[in-house]
Amino acid sequence: MQACLLPPRFPALCTPLTANRQLGDCPIANVPLRELVSTELTRAGFQIVQPAQATERTLRIPIDNWIEVGALMMLGRIDQSACLMNADGDVLAWKGGPDHSKCVEKLVTRADCFTIRYPWDLLRLNEEVLALMDESTMLGEVGANVTIRGVVRIGKGTQVMPGTVIEGPVLIGPNCHIGPNSYIRGATTIGANSFVGAGAEVKNSVLYNNCYISRQCYVGDSIIGTHVTLGAGTCTENHRHDGRHHMSMVQGKEINTGRVKLGSIIGDGVKTGVNTSIEAGVKIGIARTVKPGTYVAKDLL
Repeated sequence: MQACLLPPRFPALCTPLTANRQLGDCPIANVPLRELVSTELTRAGFQIVQPAQATERTLRIPIDNWIEVGALMMLGRIDQSACLMNADGDVLAWKGGPDHSKCVEKLVTRADCFTIRYPWDLLRLNEEVLALMDESTMLGEVGANVTIRGVVRIGKGTQVMPGTVIEGPVLIGPNCHIGPNSYIRGATTIGANSFVGAGAEVKNSVLYNNCYISRQCYVGDSIIGTHVTLGAGTCTENHRHDGRHHMSMVQGKEINTGRVKLGSIIGDGVKTGVNTSIEAGVKIGIARTVKPGTYVAKDLL
């Protein structure tokens, strides 16, 4: 079967992560989204073709949809034009022509499929991909008194300093420096050439390449862009006191994220001063700076 990947439909909604990169270039488990989806389709036996080469038998898949391969197989076996939808009515993929509205048949799947519409959807995808890791690899240098539990992958050239605790699933890229006495846990991905300082904690988060997380920071349920520096003691709040879902402002509208825990979405090149506190769900745009001791209560875009 053939499949072609189409451009995302909602890239602007993922700002600031897509302010200076394509959605397909956003890393998931340290792999660009487009490459991740292409690899999964190829492993399942699909031939990836360009949209100009697509036929009426080709499955057309927007890059911002994460779809279980079994559901795609069901779509591929249908003889006539058809579209695949999730339980919420979102169109995930289709066959039969470039316009899915002209499909004759509709197939609804209850498999774990979803659309990447907002930044926190990338966090969800990272969680799902890391949950599939089934084998640890230690290519870096792990110091004395380091505790490692669960599935953990450490890249070549990375140093994990004494006293650090890592609880998988965790993926740490090459040439990173972790610790001493850091705590890394819960579906966390750390990109290449990153630094997590003494006593810092990173939980259920995605750090892009070249991040610098200073000592005594807390990064929880967050996505941190490239070349970001978090000053010592910077903390991301990730839990509402009333236990309700986090709300986030997107293009002037308050959106229910569906997440009980959500930290910060921080664009490339951001720098925070020491002892900065960032309210849950806040987004900070590329290259913004925050003075020491600041409490960031709303988006800085």
